[in-house]
Amino acid sequence: MNRFLYEKSVTYQECLIIPFVSGCIDGDDIYSYSLLSEQGYTSHLHQAKNPAQSYSSKLPKIIAIAKQHLDRQFTLEGSGYFDRRYTYRNNLIILHEEAGKCFYDHYSPRKLVNIAAPKVFDSADNCIDWIKMGLQRNQI
Repeated sequence: MNRFLYEKSVTYQECLIIPFVSGCIDGDDIYSYSLLSEQGYTSHLHQAKNPAQSYSSKLPKIIAIAKQHLDRQFTLEGSGYFDRRYTYRNNLIILHEEAGKCFYDHYSPRKLVNIAAPKVFDSADNCIDWIKMGLQRNQI
């Protein structure tokens, strides 16, 4: 796997469908996907890798496969947990606000594990600025 294609991710039901290139055959990329769940570690869908066990050479098709699998297996209502997500330097950043405070989840390009620091911010802008500074500092 090269990296997760967070910029091509799609929310569906309570999940974030994240495609990635699984391999290459005759010069064509073969796509797979992983999931993140709003329920986090309490859901068996969280960080699941290709539960449909299907692949495609077309990015829109792998998203459709993931959606069909979720439709067959579950009826989940999403809360908008993934609505404020950003890709910065191939990292996935998901912002959350509760009671006037902001916090975030941070996933690296190659590993689907939340690496966010346990830090609370007073605004989304301060949170994003802090994340960007950290990623820029790590790049140097």
